[in-house]
Order: sequence, then structure tokens, then C-alpha cells
Amino acid sequence: MTVFTIDVPLPDSVHVVTGAGEAPRFASSAGAGRWTAPGVEVTAHREPDGGVRLTVGAPGPHGLSTVALRWRRHPGGRPALVLGDAWERSYGELQWRGIQPDRPLPWYWLGTDPAAGTTAGLGVRTRAGALCCWTVDEDGTTLWLDVRSGGLPVLPGDRELHAATVVGVAADGTSAYAALGALCAAMSPDPLLPEEPVVGCNNWYYAYGRDFGPDAVLRDAATIAEYAGDHPVRPFCVVDDGWTEGGGTAPGGPWDAGLPGLFDDMAGLAAGIAAQGARPGLWFRPLLSRIETAGMRTDVGAPGRFPLDPSLPSTLAGVAADVARFRAWGFELVKHDFSTYDVFGRFHPGTPPEMPEPGVRMADRSRTSAEVLVALYRTIAEAAGDALVIGCNTVGHLAAGLVQVQRTGDDTSGRHWERTRRMGVNTLAFRLAQHDRFYAVDADCVPCTPATEWALNRRFLDLVARSGTALFVSVDPAARTPQADADLTAAVRLALDGGQPGGIEPLDWLDTTAPRRWRAGDQELRYDWSQPWGAWPTLPL
Repeated sequence: MTVFTIDVPLPDSVHVVTGAGEAPRFASSAGAGRWTAPGVEVTAHREPDGGVRLTVGAPGPHGLSTVALRWRRHPGGRPALVLGDAWERSYGELQWRGIQPDRPLPWYWLGTDPAAGTTAGLGVRTRAGALCCWTVDEDGTTLWLDVRSGGLPVLPGDRELHAATVVGVAADGTSAYAALGALCAAMSPDPLLPEEPVVGCNNWYYAYGRDFGPDAVLRDAATIAEYAGDHPVRPFCVVDDGWTEGGGTAPGGPWDAGLPGLFDDMAGLAAGIAAQGARPGLWFRPLLSRIETAGMRTDVGAPGRFPLDPSLPSTLAGVAADVARFRAWGFELVKHDFSTYDVFGRFHPGTPPEMPEPGVRMADRSRTSAEVLVALYRTIAEAAGDALVIGCNTVGHLAAGLVQVQRTGDDTSGRHWERTRRMGVNTLAFRLAQHDRFYAVDADCVPCTPATEWALNRRFLDLVARSGTALFVSVDPAARTPQADADLTAAVRLALDGGQPGGIEPLDWLDTTAPRRWRAGDQELRYDWSQPWGAWPTLPL
């Protein structure tokens, strides 16, 4: 059984889109690895490791929107099944499918033929300069580079834009999961990984930002410390949304003080969490303000909500000051959320073909949306210093190397098990190969609440703990029982140890969006995720 990186061939043809609403135009070959169209030049440079570096120039006044690069063959022969990634968080939709020529496959794709025992795929390196997606059809594959600034053509001037570097893998006689791991490793040469397993509690899935204060936070800190016992790795206690005015609705900043009369002493709260035996963590939404401030955008937003433009230096300076303040208060973990929504005006369930909502614009049109996001993530990482950074509703492929932990799926739920099955199980299975290659994967919290069945939640708890990925639990004091406490204690301590020796792997993931059969070390485990009535066809909140 072998998995190996491949020498990616140069594209066979290139097409470009300059203005909005245009059809792609053919770019003429101007020699090996170079294509030109009016006002545009695209080059492909072969790198020593077999990758292909793609650069774009568009010095004209009209700028550039999209570059489409076509390969007229598949790297491992025509696949029977194809898997792609998601733009940001996934929303329960990741799955292997037969060839669907118009299916957007963000960042990478992997194809497999189980009958032949072959697997191969292509992807772009992390922190690309474009928003990248693939399409795969019967005759070949196309890489679509969205180099716009928001929803408008980028105007880079004389600057050469490094849009992406393409890498590939092929495998013979091995599992598709192993091949995906090799592709993820090839795409991410410099991950930023936590020094220890990441385990903790988060109050969101029983409090939902309502009716909680410092006493409840300290109680949660004591609970997670109790579960950890005397383990040398200490767990986190994360204060989620609700610590500022307008809490429970992801209201936005300012982030310079807590909710008056309740969270008046944020530094004291951080010290109190530490005194309970846990490490303090804090959630915030960096690109939204409740008050008018410098850097506001006019293309998106609602009354009382003012999104900030991350292409402006003043916005980045404000975000850096917020993160530095959290560190000065004593918080050792910073979770930043909602920036993808606040930049592009929407979430991305169902994997739309492009990220921006129509009409989205940023002040600095000389840089692509991808470049602006990478600069935002780098600003937060640098301001955080030695604190752990978790990205939520961030573009994981652009944040890899700038966050230690990444929330890879949409919210689980302390109200309805179906959301946990759909979101948590799916993202753990289909993005597990990114773990310790891009960052530490966070499949979101395991709830323990009166509204959800513990028999089902404890199965998800067991799987996440075995996986070695980040484990966060959201424990409602009203749901604590001797059995739940025993299950949580065992899982927390296993996760603090680093999970199941030898790791886990989904075994039936070619056939379902919620795998039930898993390899765990030298065991095969089976999990039943179904409620008595099956899965709801609608998605509850």
C-alpha cells in the first residue's frame, strides 16, 4: 500500500473573467506555463516538490475577477466517487458523491475508485491568495480562482498576485482516508499546533448567552476541573457570548468592558477561573460593532449592527487592541467568531459556488478577499501571543498556520440531538484528516442538557474523546447525574491523554454522511446515531 505526492502537470488551458457577469474568455498560450488575455497574464511555475505555483498579473484599469485553469485528465484516472471540502465551516453536507460536473469543491478534491483500489486528488496550499474551488467532470478538472475584492474585480496595479500553489497525491491499494491525510499534509507545510491536547467547557449550549454571570462561569470551571482531576494538562473554561451588552445575539463590540453590573471585573473573572483549576478562555466577534466607529462598512449590516472593513488598517489595529486586552485580563484562549459572515454577508450552507453575497465591497480593492482574511487572522494570532486561538466561522484553509484550533462544523445543539448528529458527526468524519495537519480540529461541543438524550450525546462524546481532536463539553448543572458525570470524567481524561492510541478512522464514510463504523486503534466500533423516529427532514435550531 502506497500514498505519494505527485508532480502536478501544468494546466492545459486558462480562461479569465475580468468584469462582473462576463463569461470566461480564453487566454492564449504565450509559452510554457504562461497565458495572456487583454490586461491579464497568468503564469504557472513548477516547484521542486512537484507543486505548481500560480501567479496572476492584472495591471489594467478593469482588474480581474476569476481565473479558470483546466486539466484535461484526472491525476489518477476517472474516479467513481469524489469528495471536496467546504468554504468555511461545514453544515452537515460533506460527503462522497458520483461525478457532478457543476458541484463546487472548495480548496481540494479527492477521487476514489473502490473497485480498482485507486485514489488521487488535487488541492491548493493553505493561505492562498484567492478563494479557490474545483469542479470535476468526466473529462478532467478545473480550478476556479476567485481573486475579487469582495464582489468586485481586484485592482492589483503592477503587483504580481500569488493566487495559489497546487499540490496532488495518488494512492494505490490504501484507504481513501489515508490518501486524504496525505493530501492535507501536502497542502499545509507549516501548521500551528497546540502544545497539549485541547479540552474544556463552554456554556453556550445550555445558557445560550442568557441568564448567566460570573458565579455560573466559576461553577463551570470547577466542574471541568473536577472531571480532569489531577491530570497534568489543565482544561479550559470558555466564556462564550453573553458577557457584554446585548449578549446571546452575537452583538458585536466594543469589547473593552463586560456587561455592567454583572461582568464588571473581567480580569477578576479570569483569575477566578484559574483559581478553580481551569484555564480561562473568552469568545468575541471581531468585525461587528454595536456603535458607529471607524472602519464601518455601508454595503452590509442592519440597524444597531455595524460591520467593520478588515481591509482597513484602523480595523486591524482595533482588533489587535481587543485581543491584547483579553490577554492583559488574563485569558489564555481567544475564540474569534463570525468574521466570514461579517465579511461576505452570509453563511455558506450547501456550498454555494462563490463566497460573497452580491454587492459586497471592501475599501481596499488592491487586495483579494483571501489576502484580506489572511491578514486579519495573522493580526489576531500576533496579538494573542502565547494564548491559544480558536477560529469559528473562519475560513479554515486560509487560517491554517494562524490558529491552533479550528471549529470545522456548524453548531451542535443543547436543544435538539439532530443538529449534533448532522453537524458534529459529519464534520468529525470528513475533516478529521485535517487534524494535526492544518490545526487541531474542533467538531464543536458535546452538550449535556435536559433537552437532549444523554444516551446519544455520550456516543458523540466517546468518539470525540477517542479522536484526539479538541473536546469541549457544555454541561447544564440540571443534567448532571452520576452516570453522566462518570461518562464525562472518563472522556475528559482520555481526551487530556491525547485520545485513542493509534487514532480513529471512519470506515463507512463512502456510503453515508454520518459514519457509524469506526476503527479505533485495533478495534472496530459501531455507533447508532438515530433517534426512535429517525432523522428530522428539517433542521431545528
